[in-house]
Amino acid sequence: MYLRMARRLLRETDKRLLWKLAWNMGVKGLRSVQKHKRRLRRGEFFPPFLYVSVINSCNLRCQGCWVDVAAKQEKIELDAMNRVITEAKAMGNSFFGILGGEPFMHAELLDVLSAHPDAYFQVFTNGHFITDDVARELRRLGNVTPLVSVEGTEIISDQRRGRLNVYSKTMEGLQNCLKNKVLTGVCTSLCQTNIDDLLTDAWVDRLIEMGVMYCWYHVYRPVGPEACPDLALNPEQLRRVRQFVVNTRATKPIIVIDAYHDGQGRALCPAATGFTHHIGPWGDIEPCPVIQFAKESIYDERPLRDTIGQSAFLRDFRELAASNTRGCIIMERPDLLQQLVEKHGARDSTVRQTALNELVATQPHPSQYIPGDEIAERSWAYRLAKRIAFNDFGAYTKHFREENWQDPREAPQAVVDR
Repeated sequence: MYLRMARRLLRETDKRLLWKLAWNMGVKGLRSVQKHKRRLRRGEFFPPFLYVSVINSCNLRCQGCWVDVAAKQEKIELDAMNRVITEAKAMGNSFFGILGGEPFMHAELLDVLSAHPDAYFQVFTNGHFITDDVARELRRLGNVTPLVSVEGTEIISDQRRGRLNVYSKTMEGLQNCLKNKVLTGVCTSLCQTNIDDLLTDAWVDRLIEMGVMYCWYHVYRPVGPEACPDLALNPEQLRRVRQFVVNTRATKPIIVIDAYHDGQGRALCPAATGFTHHIGPWGDIEPCPVIQFAKESIYDERPLRDTIGQSAFLRDFRELAASNTRGCIIMERPDLLQQLVEKHGARDSTVRQTALNELVATQPHPSQYIPGDEIAERSWAYRLAKRIAFNDFGAYTKHFREENWQDPREAPQAVVDR
């Protein structure tokens, strides 16, 4: 399997892009994680990876979207974005996830990517704005991988994304990337309406045949003004997702990313462990994209290292989350998150200004943390990579108390009522 994966990378992707990936994301990314570990030992903090939503606008209206996509357009301007990246690079960072809205609606996105050839960017996109010309520019830059979101078959895609002909337009953008030998991934927010179509060997085999190099299965989180909680997965389905990811990693020549488990199969939350935090389109520094509360901003008159590293709100979030669950706190314990927001007087970082009411109305759901159902990695390569670069960095060892959590399969309401 590893040989087949290597052969695919060498044959189907521009070799210069592979070098950029290996150096900017691989070598320098590992160095960023090691610097993060050293900071933690000194009692300091700065996440080794940052996710930035560069714009709120989007051409789609997805179910469960938490971004104010229909509001007046707001974006992080080129100068501000360059400053954030430059200051993060000074801390050792080299990888940045770019989100939206739809990032390719940002008129200066390619200028941002071009200004930092020593960094690596993963752009989360619906693919609709990736023309052949854009794909050729991505290949020329070499330091970016588009992660194209596919949410189901033709009918399900239109339903999930609130527009017509979404699937065909997404696939057109994906094909433009692959035709130009850009290293490209496909992601899916797994929910009740698409899990049976996309969590399958047949779908993964099709991605491989097309030339897609990696895939990423997110888990649907019922948040935002129209949360659609009926789309959330149940514990049995969550276990099915984990088992499929583990099996696919060990048997198929495609990279499969997940952000929720270490090499032993133990659940984790990247925001709780301090692996990453999020910057919104208005510059607010949030724990993660779905938790839209903040005390600090990139426009604060302090260096970014101090703005993030000295944030009491972010610190208390990490400790609160790590001491109560290895899963997603907004899904399992929205009541605790509400208390944290009120304690710090954190501002609602949305335009709609209803995020706290939405949080209060959130009903508990099971997340990736299901004790007793840990599924360890079968692949030695993934076990090794996670041991070195993706684990809990001691967060749960320090804070977590197993008795604080109740299995949502048995009594989900007890998580709130106790």
